[in-house]
Amino acid sequence: MDVWLEGRKVRLDPQRALGKGGEADVYDLGDGRALKVFKQPEHPDYLGLLPEQAAAKARLVEHQRKLRAFPSGLPARVVTPQALATDKKGAEVLGYAMRKLDGVEPLRRWSEPAFRRAGGKASDAVTVLAGLHRVLAAVHSASVVVGDFNDLNVLTVGTDAYFIDADSFQFGPFLCPVFTEKFLDPLRLDPGAQTLTPARPATVESDGYAFAVTVMQSLLCVGPQGGIHKPKTQAARLNAVGRMLQRVTVFHPDVQYPKPALPRASLPDDLLHLFHQVFVEDRRGAFPLPMLEGLRFSVCASCGLEHARAACPTCQPHATVAATPVSAVRGQVTAKRTFTTRGVLVHASAEDGTVRFVYHADGAYRREDGRTVMRGELDPTLRWAVQGDVTLLGQRGRVAVFAPGREQEFLGVDVCDNRPVFAANARHRFWASGGGLWRDGVYGAERWGDVLQGQTRLFVGPRFGLGFHRAAGLRGAFLFNVERKGLRDGLALPWPSGQLLDAEAVFDADSVWLLLAEEAHGRTVHHAVLLGADGAVRASARADAGDGSWLGTLGGKCAVGGALFCATDAGLTRVELQQGQLVAVREFPDAEPFVDAGRGLLLSREGLTVVGAQDLTVLRMK
Repeated sequence: MDVWLEGRKVRLDPQRALGKGGEADVYDLGDGRALKVFKQPEHPDYLGLLPEQAAAKARLVEHQRKLRAFPSGLPARVVTPQALATDKKGAEVLGYAMRKLDGVEPLRRWSEPAFRRAGGKASDAVTVLAGLHRVLAAVHSASVVVGDFNDLNVLTVGTDAYFIDADSFQFGPFLCPVFTEKFLDPLRLDPGAQTLTPARPATVESDGYAFAVTVMQSLLCVGPQGGIHKPKTQAARLNAVGRMLQRVTVFHPDVQYPKPALPRASLPDDLLHLFHQVFVEDRRGAFPLPMLEGLRFSVCASCGLEHARAACPTCQPHATVAATPVSAVRGQVTAKRTFTTRGVLVHASAEDGTVRFVYHADGAYRREDGRTVMRGELDPTLRWAVQGDVTLLGQRGRVAVFAPGREQEFLGVDVCDNRPVFAANARHRFWASGGGLWRDGVYGAERWGDVLQGQTRLFVGPRFGLGFHRAAGLRGAFLFNVERKGLRDGLALPWPSGQLLDAEAVFDADSVWLLLAEEAHGRTVHHAVLLGADGAVRASARADAGDGSWLGTLGGKCAVGGALFCATDAGLTRVELQQGQLVAVREFPDAEPFVDAGRGLLLSREGLTVVGAQDLTVLRMK
């Protein structure tokens, strides 16, 4: 498709793609601006999806008038259309140019427990939220409603928050046609609704509700509709629609509070009471900014909990942490703690049955033997990998290589979705740079194959690796042998059509489980794809994020002998391939005290190793 901007033709180069949402592709114009191009009905992401094709056509029709009438005078922290992109005649609007933000993270990161453990501070989250509150008030003062207020439509640069996707804003005669379920005001639903589809337009009040959800998620790592509804009888269990209509929130006694979330008691009672008023009692109105700005967080010297109370809510004042037992038995599960720290584990992997890890303690990042890799405070933007005794640290477009007894080395790498592209196993490290896949060799870097520059994600296991790209209208995946050059590309995967949020890969001897999270139709959906070493898709599955199933989270999974063990808040689940389907064949509820949905799993010589925030525990099951 050809696009004209300010009288000149613009080439849509997939290598310059900045991102992909459910409705548009975004490209770097190279002049400090980005170009957002709406997906046409025939876009590859909509192949065979008739409802998506019809929705794309309807959006394009409305944008012809809406973008030409877009209001001026919005605050600077709203990324607004600056120039319209059209066809050659200038008759049809195809997208628009806007300011390009660099070094961004989606606001959603603040609601991730792993991000908070790795150094994302609650005090910084408060600064972000207070600034966002002021931007939202200015938007409303301009007689504009955000409409689809969610934590992907807000990007942060440091502690500054910016609204993006302004083309969906509601103003004048133009209603906001999209919504995100987790942020949907239940007052927009009909009492007898069967689906989470709003029956009433967005309002200033519904924006305020979404802001309250954002505050709760950013400070507790769980939203009002989080947790699993577990009433006394299975027949009384409500689905997502029923929970929202009946206001059965995470505050309800029949809802299991997620283990990875931060304790509710870490926040002051007046803020918790406000959440209850908004999410249970339907209080509406602007969020009280003084309450937000008045929060003062500190870190408990005993347990490390970050809280906004006069004293730690989980410890007695001035008490020391009680030592947890080194070994414990529950039913058919035996647990043995093999490592603990008052700091934070930031990375762990298993190499030929040996668990290797990086942790932060006493102002330094350290390896499993206690040696210092690098001094510095916790930084959630750092990416880690280990290769035997070698430690790899990535940030933006550079990877530092720390090898005992050798000078520090640096690699220039591609960046995809703000993450440096590199991976390692016990023997080798791989990275993408300049359109090539590279591996360390005896005489220096060796080119392993060609990849799409700046768009490739990379994973590696003991015997083979996996990479994929999904940029603009291009989608592709490949496997590679870790000892022989060349790529097996052209893999046919069941690609999601929405915005890709995250990806993980778990390797077994002759297979890999690719795990994807996407935002589609207002909800977060998880996908699992089981691939053989030959690239054939053996099976796939999908689930809603946070539904309590084995696929409700991406992390916490370990492949063992053709099966996949998954950590959940209820214990362990064993998943196997049976008759072309991925089936949960066995539950291990006795493992519940030792695992949760936020912990990692590794296969070690001792057994199944559970990776916590501050400890490693080996499980053996009968």
